[in-house]
Amino acid sequence: MIPVLTREEARAFDAHAIESDVPSIVLMENAGRGATDVLIRELTARGLNGLILVLCGAGNNGGDGYVVARHLLTRGRDVRLIAWRGRDGNLTPDVAVHHAAFLGAGGGVSSGSELDATLDAAEVVVDALFGTGLDRPIEGRSADVIAKINERGAFTFALDLPSGLCADTGRTLGICVRADATATFAFQKRGLMTQIGRACSGKVTIVDIGVPPFLSEPAGAHATTADDVKQTLARRPVGAHKYTAGHVAILGGRLGTLGAALLASHAAMRAGAGAATIVTWPDAAAAAAARVMEVMTAPLEGDSAEMLVASVIAQFATKRAAVVGPGFGTGELARQVVEQAVMHTACPLVIDADGLSAFAGRASSLAVAEGRAVLTPHEGELARLLGVTSAEIAADRYAYVLRAAHETRCVVLLKGPYTLVASPEGDIVINQTGGAALATAGAGDVLAGIIGALLCTLTPFEAAWVGAYLHGAAADEWSAENGDRGLLAHEVADRVPRVLAHTLCVRQDAGAAANPQKV
Repeated sequence: MIPVLTREEARAFDAHAIESDVPSIVLMENAGRGATDVLIRELTARGLNGLILVLCGAGNNGGDGYVVARHLLTRGRDVRLIAWRGRDGNLTPDVAVHHAAFLGAGGGVSSGSELDATLDAAEVVVDALFGTGLDRPIEGRSADVIAKINERGAFTFALDLPSGLCADTGRTLGICVRADATATFAFQKRGLMTQIGRACSGKVTIVDIGVPPFLSEPAGAHATTADDVKQTLARRPVGAHKYTAGHVAILGGRLGTLGAALLASHAAMRAGAGAATIVTWPDAAAAAAARVMEVMTAPLEGDSAEMLVASVIAQFATKRAAVVGPGFGTGELARQVVEQAVMHTACPLVIDADGLSAFAGRASSLAVAEGRAVLTPHEGELARLLGVTSAEIAADRYAYVLRAAHETRCVVLLKGPYTLVASPEGDIVINQTGGAALATAGAGDVLAGIIGALLCTLTPFEAAWVGAYLHGAAADEWSAENGDRGLLAHEVADRVPRVLAHTLCVRQDAGAAANPQKV
C-alpha cells in the first residue's frame, strides 16, 4: 500500500532523512529539480511556451520554487520570479542559498508590487507560496494574491500542496490555489486525497527527493492499489462448492424499497458468494421471489418483535455473512429487529442504510458486534450516528471515520470521493477507484452486497477496503466506455467479475493507472 502522510508525518520523514546525513538543502534541490521535470512534461503536452511566473514564499516551499525557477531558466524558459514574503519576513538559510543560486544563474527577483502586470502576461503560474506547512487561515494580501491567481486562469502548477489546502484534512484555509497539476514530494498527503483536495490539486505526481522512502514510524493512512487486492484475494480452490464459497443473508427490503435488497443480493453473487438469501417481511418476500432466479427468499415469521428476531437469528445461524439494512425500513419494529439481530447473531455483518439508522445517536451500542461488523455510512448517515452535522464530517473525514471506528469498535467505511476505511485499531485505508458515475441510486446497496460476499473469506477490514476497490473499479470500467453519467447500480455489480479477473491476473506493478505517477 502507498503511505499517505499528515503534515507532521511529512516533517518527521524530512527530519529522518536529514538525520541520515542527507542535508536539507539537497532535499530541496532534489524536490525542485524533480518538480521541474514534471512541469516541463505538462507544458510540453499542452504546447505552452510563454512566460512562467514563479511565486515564492519565505519558507521551504518558496525554496522549492527558487530551485524550480533556476532549472526552468537553465532550460531556456522565460521565467519571472516574485518573492512574496507575507508575514514571514526573512528567508530561511536553505531558501537563502537557493535564492542566491537563482540570481547567480542569471535570474531576477521582483517584489509583490509587480504582481498584477506579471500575472496578466504569464501563461503559467507556479505556486510556491506556502505548501504543507500552513496551519492558519490565509488572510490579507496573501489571500488577495491567491484570488488573483484563480481569477487569471493561467495554467497553474503547485509545489507539494496547493497553497491554502490543509495537508491533514483537505479543507481550505480561507482560500486555496486551484492548480491544474501538483508535484507533491516523497509521499502522498492526506489533504490531496479528499474531494476538495482533488478539485484544487488537479493531476498529482509524487516526486522522488533522492532518499529511500523509509518512515521512522508507520503512516496512519495508506492508499490501495490493484496489487494490494491481488495479494489479499485467494483464488477459489478446484473443489469449491456454493456453500464453501459462502452463503450471504440480506436482511432488507420492504414493499416500495425491495430493490435495495435485490441489488445487494445480486452484488453478493457477482462478487463471489455461492448463495444469497433475502430475509424480509412476508409481503416483500413474495414479491422478491417473483423477481429473482438465483437468489433465495425467506420471509420473517411471527407477529411480535421477539418472534421476528428469533426468525432472523435462525436464518443468520446458517450463513457465513449477512448484510443488514438495505431498504428494510426505519419504523420501531424494524429498529428492534435490526438491533437484536446485531446483538444476538455471531456471523460477520455489513450494516448499511436503514441498519445504521437503527443506531442513530447511539454509536457505542454497535460495540456489541464485537469487531465483526463493517459499517458503510455516507456523510449524512455518519453524522446521524455520531450526533454531529454533515458539514463537520466533510470538514475532517479522517478524524470522524477514526472516531466512529473507535466508538463502535467496528470497521467503518465512509463513502464518497476517496472512500475511507478505518479499523478500531486506528488504521485508515484510502480507496482511489470510483468517480462521479457512482452518483446513482442503489450504488451503496451494491457496495454492501460486495462486502458481504468478501466477508465470507476475508477479515472485516480486508473485506471493506477490497470491496471499496472492486466497487469503484467496476464503475471506472463502465465510465471508460460511457462517460460520467447514466450508470445503473446493477451494472456496477455486473462488472465486478471482470474486474476480479483482471485484478487477479494483474502484474506486480499494477495500480499505476489509478494512482499518482511517481518520479
